[in-house]
Amino acid sequence: MKAPRKKCSEVYFTSVRTKFGTSLLDKLSRLLDKAGFGDLPLEKKYAAVKIHFGERGNLSFLRPNFARTVIDRIKAMGGKPFLTDCNTLYVGSRKDALEHLETAMLNGFVPEVTGCPVIIGDGLKGTDEVAVPIKGEILKEALIGRAVMDADAVITLNHFKGHEMMGMGGAIKNLGMGCGSRAGKKVMHCDSIVEVDREKCIGCGACARTCAHGAPVIKNKKCTVSEKVCVGCGRCIGVCPTDAIAPIWSDKAGLLDLKTAEYALAVVQGRPNFHINFVIDVSPFCDCHPENDAPIVPDVGIFASFDPVAVDQASADAVLAQTPIKDSCLGESKEKGRDHFGAVSPVTDWRKQLAHAEKIGIGTRNYKLIKVG
Repeated sequence: MKAPRKKCSEVYFTSVRTKFGTSLLDKLSRLLDKAGFGDLPLEKKYAAVKIHFGERGNLSFLRPNFARTVIDRIKAMGGKPFLTDCNTLYVGSRKDALEHLETAMLNGFVPEVTGCPVIIGDGLKGTDEVAVPIKGEILKEALIGRAVMDADAVITLNHFKGHEMMGMGGAIKNLGMGCGSRAGKKVMHCDSIVEVDREKCIGCGACARTCAHGAPVIKNKKCTVSEKVCVGCGRCIGVCPTDAIAPIWSDKAGLLDLKTAEYALAVVQGRPNFHINFVIDVSPFCDCHPENDAPIVPDVGIFASFDPVAVDQASADAVLAQTPIKDSCLGESKEKGRDHFGAVSPVTDWRKQLAHAEKIGIGTRNYKLIKVG
């Protein structure tokens, strides 16, 4: 008896090479055509286009021009697109909607350039979320930004790169970590209680007012969080006006990979989705940093698929096939015998994320690569 044939997903690819008179945006448009983007049921539907707007000071984020090409295509199909991302858990330039929008504008993501509005998925303070039931092995629900869940379809534009905690970051990372609310990001990063910087704390009581369990206690104009009462939801982090409350980063990198995959499941399950990976400017670490190091490998191209697992696997394989750039942290790595991602961030194993995503039914790591000129 023959073993059942393993499911295989189509992944479409175009290189960064262009000829006179043809731009990379033209090639992206042809890639969308060949990959079946036009089959998405977007007529009169809200389409959330998930992208990372880049941290202030970081210049490796995707150019807004790429977003415009996709946005124009969605409009031509009768859809109603908006660009979106959720607020960050850490204190940077995207921790609330006001700073997030300012950063997005600074980096060129304005309607005049992209052709559509920007909506921060989890609201002003990162507390506007939906508890989405999932059949995960670790989690039974995921806290996803409400605007993301209100959309009828999800399209991701992903800067494929290295990541200091997951090894690499692509479609799964952009879906899971990127679409989680601030509280959701805390669930993925750590299950522990929060800690309070008493020097920053002004005793305003905002944390105590938002907590449903009475964990924060204000005494002598300073906050203390009860370890016995705190459930680790992270809502106090979002409302603290002085950033005095922070998560205790405790989860191991491998567990973070699994949780992120399960959050990705919450975003894509039951609705149309499509994913585009840009394997260019492959920086060693996340775009959440306020800086970016030199690319670790040469630019490869753009990958597209209805399967976020397959497109990440194809992108990772393409990066691993490249010769490291000598003047980069990969080129200088002493981690002999490791793959490119492991050589940059030795404590990580990027394969865990994709293996778990495949296991819980998001997609498959088995793919057929179709090249588009």
